[in-house]
Amino acid sequence: MISQFFVLSQRGDNIVFRDYRSEVPKGSAEVFFRKVKFWKEDGQEEAPPVFVDGVNYFHVKVVGLLFVATTRVNVSPSLVLELLQRIARVIKDYLGVLNEESLRKNFVLVYELLDEVIDFGYVQTTSTEVLKSYVFNEPIVVDAARLQPLNPASIFMQGTKRMPGTAVTKSVVANEPGGRRREEIFVDIIEKISVTFSSSGYILTSEIDGTIQMKSYLSGNPEIRLALNEDLSIGRGDYRSSFGSGAVILDDCNFHESVRLDNFDMDRTLNLVPPDGEFPVMNYRMTQEFKPPFRINTLIEEAGSLKIVGGSEHTLRAKLTFSQEVHGNLTKESGPVSMTFTIPMYNVSRLQVKYLQIAKKSSAYNPYRWVRYVTQANSYVARL
Repeated sequence: MISQFFVLSQRGDNIVFRDYRSEVPKGSAEVFFRKVKFWKEDGQEEAPPVFVDGVNYFHVKVVGLLFVATTRVNVSPSLVLELLQRIARVIKDYLGVLNEESLRKNFVLVYELLDEVIDFGYVQTTSTEVLKSYVFNEPIVVDAARLQPLNPASIFMQGTKRMPGTAVTKSVVANEPGGRRREEIFVDIIEKISVTFSSSGYILTSEIDGTIQMKSYLSGNPEIRLALNEDLSIGRGDYRSSFGSGAVILDDCNFHESVRLDNFDMDRTLNLVPPDGEFPVMNYRMTQEFKPPFRINTLIEEAGSLKIVGGSEHTLRAKLTFSQEVHGNLTKESGPVSMTFTIPMYNVSRLQVKYLQIAKKSSAYNPYRWVRYVTQANSYVARL
């Protein structure tokens, strides 16, 4: 499987390093960082997630940290990249927040986790729930008040009703002060949209990649019932019959292994016993036409030889000055124009969680439930 695993900071500092098989030289971390920082091959300015330089390097970037695996054997790239993502998720589940400070403060716990996740280069388990039986070190919690917002989770708020400060920055294994755990569960509907506009403003391609993420802090793992839109349809065959009816139509979807679909065809409800930690309840894809949150129209104007006048203000407007004058049929090439954004409490597909039921242990048991939506730009491009 893999020979080495290490985590590097944005400066290239080696925060975590594990050598499982002693097949790769010790200086591989430095070689990797130098290669990635000054990557200029194949006309690209960023290194691909997998490349070969005497050694097979696999890496993913998570909140500014580089999670890297090396090997000399031929392994599935998608398998190793998924492993790196899951290791990052497991560490975040245990530490509460994933950044350079939390890794340095909890290096003993992180190494204990890695020893249980990987043995001699082979994966054993990446389940937060299973690891609880083998990992005994307590996390040192980093003060969430001093953290800079790193993701859309920090802007989930509605009016005066704000999310708890430790909502997404607390450990699933650490208790609250006083020894009690706050009973709560988070469900996030995250959609990443990709849209390509033509030079005249028409939509050429559009796609939604969505996921329903769940993070449970419920003691005893009670059964949960999650209800989606009753008019939800799955499969391209439903396009014609449902077109114009306002129904939510997904091309395809898949579910976590803990989800039971006994009543899904009947009333679009999911039954599950959530494991500890964060996990995707459902992944889905949608290519049916939808109304994009922003429309990009591009216009190129000849502005003469001067640049933008100083002291003036422009709103969402850019002027480009070409160094070479245009003569005859010589065409100018520029663009494309890309856009990035994050919209909280909004989703394009109209997929919704209608209700979230938790099996009651007693009449007084009433845990907190948080259902949040966010839409992000994946590839939002307009051609010129």
